Amino acid sequence: MAGHQDSELRDQPIGDLLRQLSEETSTLVRQELALARAELERQGKRAGTGAGMLGGAGVAGLLTLGALTATLIGVLDTAMAFWLAALIMTAVWAAVAGVLALQGKSKIQQATPPAPQTVETVKEDVRWAKTRT
Repeated sequence: MAGHQDSELRDQPIGDLLRQLSEETSTLVRQELALARAELERQGKRAGTGAGMLGGAGVAGLLTLGALTATLIGVLDTAMAFWLAALIMTAVWAAVAGVLALQGKSKIQQATPPAPQTVETVKEDVRWAKTRT
């Protein structure tokens, strides 16, 4: 079957072959772009989840920081100097914020690298094109 197709290609004028190659290349590029777009949308949703977690961490920290910190500093102030109680609470909230930030960063990093399937299919297309030349 391939021999029959090769003889048909040899009989076509160069202009027709170039037009056919251009059409096939255009189709291939459109398909690759559609695949890349779908993959990037999927990766973007994952990154959005991570960013949402970071935002939630910031809001939660801001809402509780004032009231809870004041309460805990008041409790600690009964056993030690006020400034030391405030310093201890600052360290506790810094640790909480650090853990939440690391979790959010991890979610964002899971969204990379973008479009691995598209990269692989482009490599396949290049291999195919090399065999055609």
